[in-house]
Amino acid sequence: MDWLNDPCANVSERYRDLALQRQQQLTKPSGALGRLETLAVQLAALQGREAPRADNIHISIFAADHGVAEEGVSAFPQAVTGQMVHNFLNGGAAISVLARELGATLEIIDVGVKEPLNHAGLISQRAGAGTANSVQAPAMTVDQLTIALQAGYAAAERAYAKQADLFIGGEMGIANTTAATALYCALLDVAPSVATGAGTGLDAAGIAHKAGVIQRMLDLHRNNLTSPLEALRCVGGFEIAALTGAYCRAAQLGIPIVVDGFISTAAALVAVQQQPDVRQWLLLSHASAEPGHVLATDFLGVQPLLDLQMRLGEGSGAALAVPLLRMACALHNNMATFAEAAVAGEAVTRQ
Repeated sequence: MDWLNDPCANVSERYRDLALQRQQQLTKPSGALGRLETLAVQLAALQGREAPRADNIHISIFAADHGVAEEGVSAFPQAVTGQMVHNFLNGGAAISVLARELGATLEIIDVGVKEPLNHAGLISQRAGAGTANSVQAPAMTVDQLTIALQAGYAAAERAYAKQADLFIGGEMGIANTTAATALYCALLDVAPSVATGAGTGLDAAGIAHKAGVIQRMLDLHRNNLTSPLEALRCVGGFEIAALTGAYCRAAQLGIPIVVDGFISTAAALVAVQQQPDVRQWLLLSHASAEPGHVLATDFLGVQPLLDLQMRLGEGSGAALAVPLLRMACALHNNMATFAEAAVAGEAVTRQ
């Protein structure tokens, strides 16, 4: 796992400056396009090019099961994980539809669904048949953690080979909001009662039960939560580990990352606490409806692009942010400058 600590790619200050200069020359008052301007500048710096783009999108969905599902923390049975993987592969899931609309590459990776799946389109890099029940034991062994992280590494390498402009990671795994919330609590030092939400649709009693289960997880592993990777190993999930590996490797390869919602942000927390320079490669797509999400966005210092009260996961929020990023790039690249349009820049700026 030493590769996790390899340096991230450099962000180009030269292209950041060039993008800022161009924004000042476009036919609009300075700052009139708000965050669309800063997004274009950020992408220019990350991509190291004068004309930033968000055309070639690579989406990797990691699927795995969780032993803690035995504790009744989800509104859905564990079998739904495998069923949804088939739905992804057959093109019927939300992310399948969104990927088609975006013209994006979509790949599905089994990193630990309980029952092995057989499908020609599925990438299999299994760390196990689901994690252990983390109320009773660490979620995974060191070897399993290594395999799951490596699955993310490999996904980022595939995105790089396809010259992706943006990398999106998504996940599927019944009970993974429980694992993710436990990570939020461990990494941000907050109580389960503060960070625990409805997940797939729990009522108030279900949320209270789930928070109690998370507290038991934290109590059992408290002496071992000594590092981001140990927290991930003890209370996380295979798909969260794969996302962590993907984020670290994408940042090392110089691919901007569009982070999805609550689960994906848990992986981003692990990645940033393990390798702080990953932070500058993250674009946070949307504000999750889960209550703990804002704690992570505050820690990361990254403002979500959208707030649609979503809590679906599977990369859907990140995919929905792509058209916004495309518009930011189009405006930056294609608007006329004051000189080209023969417009008096000083007069426009005063409006």
